[in-house]
Amino acid sequence: MIVILGLGGVLVVLVLAVVASYNRFVRQHQLIDNAWANVDTELRRRYDLIPNLVETVRGYAHHERAALEALTQARSQAAESNGSPATQAADENVLVSALRGLLAVAEAYPDLEANEGFLDLQRQLVATEDRIQAARRFYNNNVRDYNTRVQSIPANLVARAFRFNEREYFDIDEALATASAPTASFDH
Repeated sequence: MIVILGLGGVLVVLVLAVVASYNRFVRQHQLIDNAWANVDTELRRRYDLIPNLVETVRGYAHHERAALEALTQARSQAAESNGSPATQAADENVLVSALRGLLAVAEAYPDLEANEGFLDLQRQLVATEDRIQAARRFYNNNVRDYNTRVQSIPANLVARAFRFNEREYFDIDEALATASAPTASFDH
């Protein structure tokens, strides 16, 4: 009788541990989804700023058509991307490169660099880039914690049983990661 009660107690503890682990996976999964939504919100904010920036530059730099078109095309591609974080990151790499190209073109036009509208757009862009990086770090930290649990014993048994798979990081191109963020010059 004592052996049956002991086995029953062990079984109850085991079931409670599985339920607790499952619930933790669900919480982490929701946290990652929420963190991705924050990344997406900040990316959308940047997409909304770009047309205004393009129009401001277009007014001053009529013959810089290639840079303007490259940025417009990259923005459209990135804004339409709704795939995995890896797919989104690839589109973002193209967009950031095109944006850097446009800002480099703007440096050749002193009147544009002194334009208050352009300076305001640059400030907003810098703030948005900072928020994107913070949201990306938060997302990737949550993915790291979740993936660690998916791979760790004994949580990996629960993960396998209930099909909790590893999630993708939102990684940017190494060349862009080491480059400085777009900056605004406020000394005009």
